[in-house]
Amino acid sequence: MKCVAPFKVLALICIALAAQTGITRADVTVFAAASLRGALDEIAALSDTTVTLSYAGSGTIARQVSQGAPADVVILAHPRWMDWLSTSGAILPYSRSDIAYNSLVLIGPKGAAPLAGPSEIHKRLGQGRLAMGQRDAVPAGIYTHDWLEQTGTWDTLKPQLAEVENVRFALALVARGETPLGVVYRSDAQAEPRVDILFNVPENMHDKITYPAAAITPKGDDFMALISSPEAMDILNSFGFIAPKATQ
Repeated sequence: MKCVAPFKVLALICIALAAQTGITRADVTVFAAASLRGALDEIAALSDTTVTLSYAGSGTIARQVSQGAPADVVILAHPRWMDWLSTSGAILPYSRSDIAYNSLVLIGPKGAAPLAGPSEIHKRLGQGRLAMGQRDAVPAGIYTHDWLEQTGTWDTLKPQLAEVENVRFALALVARGETPLGVVYRSDAQAEPRVDILFNVPENMHDKITYPAAAITPKGDDFMALISSPEAMDILNSFGFIAPKATQ
């Protein structure tokens, strides 16, 4: 009987499993901030190669990438996390660029009356909670914390916070009626017909909301070029983001 080397047996098993399950390796894998869902789906559809998109909170993504997760491109919603990845040598430095900007809004259920400012949040909440991203890990939560601190309302609202792992979860809580108010990005509010914007957070009350992107492997270079193309910028603008050229 002819013996088969162990590594050949393993290879044959992998091939058989792939054929059985229909799994193929994606050409490019992109880890992206949850708030980019929708816009990035459309941009990826423009690619000539297969693109796998994985969405999560920026802090979660940064930790995964730093631990060697198999991504080719990373797109985050705060420069702080990208700076950390850059310092640790996890990204290709030449590839880093800011692909979009955003703004912060306070939302409520469809048809809810607007608020004049943050001083009215506590009364509107009643016994309910304010949905937001986690203040220490989720960029939208970091920006929200800065805003409420500057307005002097943070300590009053802190007992009534519903802090979640990414901004799309905060959006979903309000859309489903589980919380009366939430703080999300304008692009999130625009994507959800079950909510209305009740207050526009002044942009000078927090750091500029910036989406830095970078390639992790050379395979990510083409996708980095794609998300900087005029077609991609048009898609980002249509979803409520502000593409870099639109700010000039």
